[in-house]
Amino acid sequence: MEAATIGLDISKHVFHIHAVDGQGQVAGRQRLRRGEIVSFFSSLAPCLVGIEACATAHHWAREFRQFGHDVRLIPPAYVKPYVRRGAKNDAADAAAICEAVHPFQYAVRSHQSGENQGFLMLHRARGLLVRQRTMTACAIRAHFAEFGIIVGQGRQRVDGLVDVLDDEELTLPAHARIALAVLVNQLKELDRQVEAIERELAQIQRVNPMAKLLSSIPGIGPITATALAATVPDATIFRSGREFAAWLGLTPRPYVRPLR
Repeated sequence: MEAATIGLDISKHVFHIHAVDGQGQVAGRQRLRRGEIVSFFSSLAPCLVGIEACATAHHWAREFRQFGHDVRLIPPAYVKPYVRRGAKNDAADAAAICEAVHPFQYAVRSHQSGENQGFLMLHRARGLLVRQRTMTACAIRAHFAEFGIIVGQGRQRVDGLVDVLDDEELTLPAHARIALAVLVNQLKELDRQVEAIERELAQIQRVNPMAKLLSSIPGIGPITATALAATVPDATIFRSGREFAAWLGLTPRPYVRPLR
C-alpha cells in the first residue's frame, strides 16, 4: 500500500485503516485484527498516522514510531466534525481521523513515553484511592449519625469517630460494630496506600528535571509538579503560554460592562 496519510481507528480486537496518497485520493481501506497491526505498519514506508486520543493510543503511537512513522494523536472533539452524517461506524471513524489529522498537526504531535505514562498512572491511581477514601469517610459519618453520634465535616472529625468505635461503653448493636469496623479498616488501608503513592511521587519530583523546575514555582508542590511533568512532556506543542493556560482551563474571567 502506497500511503502518505493513514487514519487508524483503534479498539480492543478489530482495527480499521483508511489510507490516502499524496494527492488525497483513497489508497486503501483495511480491517485488521490486533495481532496484525504491528506487522502491517512495519511493512509500510514512513507516513503520517493519525490516531484518536483514547485508551491505548499512546501505546500504539510508541509502537509505530519505531518504524519511522509520524504519529499524531487527535482529540475526539477534533475528529467528530469530520464524521460523515449517517455513517457512524469504525470505517467511517478511520476516514474522519485521516481527514482531521492535517488541520491540527501542530497541536497533537506529542505522545507519552512509557516512563511518563507510568508515573501519570500513579496520579490516576491516587485520584481513585482518594475518591474511595472520601466515600468511605462519608459512609462512616453517616452510619454513626444513624445512632445519634454526629460530627461536623472534615477528615479529622471522622478520625475522632474511629477512636469512638473502640469505646466499649458505646451502645451500638453488634452488627453495626462489625460493619463500622470493616469500614474503618478500609479507611486505614486507603490512607496507607495513598501515603505510599505520595512518597513515590515525592521521590520522582526530586529526580525529574521538569518536576524539579516546576516545584520552584510558589504554590506548586510535588503532586502538581509531577502531574504537569507527566501530562505535558513536551511543552513546545503549545504555541504560547496563553494557549497552555487555556488547555489547563485557566481562561480570563468574563467581564460584562454594567449598564448605565
